[in-house]
Parts: sequence; C-alpha cells; structure tokens
Amino acid sequence: MNDQPRPRLLGGGQLVGARLPVVRRAFAEFLGTGLLVAIVVGSGVAAQRLSADVGLQLLENSTATAFGLAVLILLFAPVSGAHFNPVVSAADALLGRRAGTGLRGRDLMVHLVAQVLGGIGGAVLANAMFQVPTAIATTERATAGALLGEVVATAGLVLLITGLSRTGQSLPVTAAAVGAYIGAAYWFTSSTSFANPAVTIGRIFTDTFAGIAPTSVAPFLAAQLVGAAIGLCAAVLLFAPPPITPVDSRSTAVPSKEALS
Repeated sequence: MNDQPRPRLLGGGQLVGARLPVVRRAFAEFLGTGLLVAIVVGSGVAAQRLSADVGLQLLENSTATAFGLAVLILLFAPVSGAHFNPVVSAADALLGRRAGTGLRGRDLMVHLVAQVLGGIGGAVLANAMFQVPTAIATTERATAGALLGEVVATAGLVLLITGLSRTGQSLPVTAAAVGAYIGAAYWFTSSTSFANPAVTIGRIFTDTFAGIAPTSVAPFLAAQLVGAAIGLCAAVLLFAPPPITPVDSRSTAVPSKEALS
C-alpha cells in the first residue's frame, strides 16, 4: 500500500513524482481539508463581525475561500493531489482504475476518513480562534432550490478538475481555476456551493454563518453524489484520457528510504 504513486488532482494519465507513504498523503488530506473548513468558517465569522450587510458578508466569505483554496492546492498537491473532497478522491479512483493510476480501494478509504476528520477539526479550530462555542449548527439549508444548486456546483467542480487534469494543465493554472470556480459558485448557485461531503459534515459543528443543520446534511450529500456522477459522465464524454507514459528512471528521482520515513 505504501508504494503507490502519489495521486494528482483527479489522476491524469502519466505517473509523475516520487512514491509517498499513504500515511503522509492522508495527513496532507487531513490538514488541507481542515484548513479549508477553517477558512470557510473563520472568514464567515469574521464577515459577520465586520459587516452588517449579508451580501458583503458573502463577498468576504467567498473571496477568502477562493484564495485560500488555491493556496492549499498549491501547497498540498505535490504530496496528496490536494483533493480535500471525497467526491474528487472517488472520481480519481474511478478514472484511474483502468490505467492503475488512481487511488486504490484501501487508500481511498483512508483518504475519505482523513478528509472528514479534517473537516470536523477545521470547524472546531475556527470556533476556537474566534472564541465561538463548538455547537451543532441550526441553519436549515435543504430546500429544493438549494439541492439543485448543490447538484450544479458539484457537477461543475468535478467536470472542471477532470478537464484540467486530462488536458494537462499546470498546477498553478489548476489551483487558480478551482479557486475561481468555487468563489464564483458561492454566487451563482442557490446553495452557496458546498460541493464537498467532508466540508459539509465539518460545517455541522459550527452554529455560525457557515453552519448547516444535521437534518440538511443527508439531502446535501445525496445532491453532491448526483452532481459528481453527472460531472464525471460529462468529463468522460468531453475529454479523452491522456496516454500512459512510462516513468523514465533516468529523469525521475527516487527518494531514499530516509526521505520516505
């Protein structure tokens, strides 16, 4: 399990980079997802305290999230692929299954657990930073329009990441595009674009601007799964998988055992 090539954002076709232990990759996913939720929740609390206008609060929240997500992708992509999202990890596993480049079954489960735990930890961290009690959210969000918004937001996100990966876009371009999409989706979707099961679960644990009541979570998760399936199908139809290029041992550095420890 520890010798699997580290995943990229939704795979891609070429094996690149060093081989990293699954524990290190999972820790990157835990930290990345946790910091993402801390950004979402923390900037939401700050926005409420700084501004009385709800539109301005959403602008502040979405701007911080867009920039923060882009930075986190740049930071953690070389380690884990910077998924921070169970539907992205699942799509990576499905798309890379045939070529053997995606997450394997047990590694996928480790990533999913790390992402969910990170999301919960990020909400608790944000609460602590702003001296807000950690409490179960009371904001009900599961309306028909919001659920449709989640389908659209998640489908667009999976389509975007898959398209960027399969067309060979660079990491800085991918980071900027994904951050910009999430920032925009805050505004053009009725749900403010959760589009992430781990983030959705994490936001149960903050009764603030970004919180979501537990009764709304199951419908949101279902909508996200539907959206992910739609986005994945659209991506497969639109973007051909890149060819598998064997790793050239002369140009690819293999880290020592000490570097992998």
